[in-house]
Amino acid sequence: MLHEGDNMMGVKRTNRSAALRILHEQGSISRKRLAESIKLTPAAITKIVGEMIAEGIVVEGRTLPSDGVGRREVMVELNSRARCALGVLINLNQALLSAVWLDGSVIFCEEMKINSPAPAEETVKEISVRLMSLVKENKLARENIVGLGIAIRGVTSPDGRSLHNSFGALDAEDFPICDRFEEYMALPTVLSNNVRALFAAHMFLSKNKNSHSQFFLRCEYGIGAALSMDDRICTGSSQQCAEIGHIPVVKRGGKPCTCGKCGCLETIASPTAIREEAIAMLSPEKTPVLWNMSRGEPEKISIDNVLDAASYGDEGVAEIVDKAVLVLGNALKSVIYILDPGKIVLYGRMFENSYFLSKLIAEVREGVDAGHSIAVEKSQYNCTLERIAAGVLAVEDFLDKGGLL
Repeated sequence: MLHEGDNMMGVKRTNRSAALRILHEQGSISRKRLAESIKLTPAAITKIVGEMIAEGIVVEGRTLPSDGVGRREVMVELNSRARCALGVLINLNQALLSAVWLDGSVIFCEEMKINSPAPAEETVKEISVRLMSLVKENKLARENIVGLGIAIRGVTSPDGRSLHNSFGALDAEDFPICDRFEEYMALPTVLSNNVRALFAAHMFLSKNKNSHSQFFLRCEYGIGAALSMDDRICTGSSQQCAEIGHIPVVKRGGKPCTCGKCGCLETIASPTAIREEAIAMLSPEKTPVLWNMSRGEPEKISIDNVLDAASYGDEGVAEIVDKAVLVLGNALKSVIYILDPGKIVLYGRMFENSYFLSKLIAEVREGVDAGHSIAVEKSQYNCTLERIAAGVLAVEDFLDKGGLL
């Protein structure tokens, strides 16, 4: 049953959250404009802002010039250094431990090696101990830490509290990872799939000004994606919305995929798949450019080498890249026609290669009618979001709660 006091607290959180979101997105605004933006009376917004100034999360800024009538307006803004959030990003064989301020800027970020599949219980404890050491080393006041964000590869539970399957990162399934971290850290903890966390960080830094609907494609080791509608990231009924990397593209005889199926898009178009196929072809006769780059040593070949070899004239390697571009481009065309997003955002190291990027964008646009002329572009924060993604999850949670812990 919802009591009157509970309802009033809910309204207070909602109004404070709306005010903090506007301050985050606009940077600085007068009380009058803030009241107009969230449709509150001047008296109500004055009270809300006054409370948040007393708490230190909002500060007054410059005073606007007077128009000769009434009092001069004083701008208010988010005090991004008043609070901070911790983050843990878990991938195969690696965890990134970080802290960010309320504007997403990095306080610290440290890589911790883990041997995947890592023992879940022991790994959470080890990460927690090291994370608290980093908090002390960086002299962060415990009372100013708003929470902990966990971003991990794989599938999370519908309630956002447990890890269903990390596909080899940790050794446990249906693991209550938020409860475990809260036991060790004594901080409110939020959880997300790693690709959705990266997308959330992209939206947070761009302040949702690019598009109300976006499709975020990440190509790093495999292929992952996330979708936003009306500025909110969709999760789907099974927490697997936008799993474009596991669309079957080879009906028979396809390569095994990490998901357990065969012939997924990821087995052809991911950086790992492209690199492996190029290495399988490696020879002085078939791939002379790549052979010279690597001196015939497969372990020295990176995805960057493969893409460069294709652009420099290795015909066999170019065919591998062209096939990847074709199937990935076709998948993105399906996204365009089915979802009609305002923008497709590309994220990953391979998109730093102008040869691959230009070929993919050209392929996506090929055959798409003018009515679906959707922007396809590399993220302006490409290859930088891993350091902040998990921490931003906790910052977002803090803002959603109106800055009330």
